[in-house]
Amino acid sequence: MSSFKVATVQLNSKPDVAHNMNVIYPFVQQAAARGVQLIGLPENFAFLGNNREMVNQAPWISETVMLRIAEWAREFGVYIIAGGFPVPAGDEKVYNRAALFDPNGDVIATYDKIHLFDVTISESESYRESAIMRPGEQSVTVCNVEGLAKIGLSICYDVRFPVLYRKMMNQGAELLSVTSAFTQTTGKAHWEVLLRARAIENTSYLMAPAQTGIHDKNLETYGHAMIIDPWGKVLADAGKEPGFITANIDLNYLNEIREKLPSLKHRVFE
Repeated sequence: MSSFKVATVQLNSKPDVAHNMNVIYPFVQQAAARGVQLIGLPENFAFLGNNREMVNQAPWISETVMLRIAEWAREFGVYIIAGGFPVPAGDEKVYNRAALFDPNGDVIATYDKIHLFDVTISESESYRESAIMRPGEQSVTVCNVEGLAKIGLSICYDVRFPVLYRKMMNQGAELLSVTSAFTQTTGKAHWEVLLRARAIENTSYLMAPAQTGIHDKNLETYGHAMIIDPWGKVLADAGKEPGFITANIDLNYLNEIREKLPSLKHRVFE
């Protein structure tokens, strides 16, 4: 299949797994009804709130995700990228894991976030993911989804590290998934330009599910879930409201762009 339809979901997730899953379900249902074959969920889709509480609830959160997403994939006959949910890693820490489910409900690829968001934006805004998270051990995950595309998995802060995506290109990636919960401050400054850069420099499609709005007194996310083509054109932008956006992925067009502008063939450094 040279062309297929994808959806990226945008959420305002809360520290309430049942609530979040009930919000997500109709989006998946509606996207599937529109002929979407691959649906991407954002980082922290199942739980977004107090970090220590997330770690405490990680066994239940991860179990719920694995059961419910598998059910939805089977029910609607779609692939689902469950982007960024906590999985116990021992020593009171978690992995931030993205999992790709096939229409049988089987997990065909996983990726544990490598780059942890330890930053100080200002005196009043700082983040330390390493306090509760363990970085993933694998360097790159590219899954060849028969009938769709070769999909590279990544999560949020990873988008600032272009070498990761170049490694995906070395494994033939055609569609990059960047599941995110970008902060309002960094999103306003860098979100779109980073996403478009990763798509352009790798001549690849890119889908970026996102979190949006105020989640608690200490966190506001930027929104603007996007789907971008290999020329860097934004095919769809979700704005600031929860919901989902769709676009067509056309591998014939991707190959056409790669032939016209063969920068991947001109690489001097890997």
